[in-house]
Amino acid sequence: MVRPIRVAVLVSGSGTNLQAILDAVEAGTIDAKVVVVFSNKRGAHALARAAKHKVPCEVLEADSKDREAYDREAAALIAKYGPDLLVFAGYMRVVTKAFIERFPDRIINIHPALLPAFPGMHAQAQALEFGVKVTGCTTHFVRAEVDAGPIILQAGVPVEEGDTVEALTARILVEEHKILPRTIQLFAEGRLKVEGRKVMILHPESATHTGRPRQP
Repeated sequence: MVRPIRVAVLVSGSGTNLQAILDAVEAGTIDAKVVVVFSNKRGAHALARAAKHKVPCEVLEADSKDREAYDREAAALIAKYGPDLLVFAGYMRVVTKAFIERFPDRIINIHPALLPAFPGMHAQAQALEFGVKVTGCTTHFVRAEVDAGPIILQAGVPVEEGDTVEALTARILVEEHKILPRTIQLFAEGRLKVEGRKVMILHPESATHTGRPRQP
């Protein structure tokens, strides 16, 4: 039996991916427990979702703090809960290298595009403007470069004629809500092996069952 991993979810907005994680935890489809929800926005609706599920919340607004000072304080708040994994689920801040190094290969992000295409903000609008026929979503380990970490899972979403940003975003979200819990489960099973830019997904019999990615 896999030990449930302790997950910290970082949010800035509505929290639909957080809800997908909480639902998967309660359904028993992932071996995880959300131990804290952290937000840089006091008014984020995701906090209300967390409260409904009785998950502790921490809020730290940037105010006049520089990035390094903010990230030091944020990392300390999160670390109090002893997370095995940090999940960026619509967390709209670019974190510093020091923050990432505090949790090496223990931070994953969900991005609404098929990386390396369309990194950064407004990925859905970028896809429509570029005229691609297929876009989608990606989970990846977080690195200092924005949306440039090793890719874990991806799901494709066709772009339809006359699509709007809102319509495309909604269809991408359906896939995000599938691959993010799946990624967390792969991490919990110790089935993720990072080799440079690549993430190998190990057979269950080769997994570490430690909740940490294998290193080469």
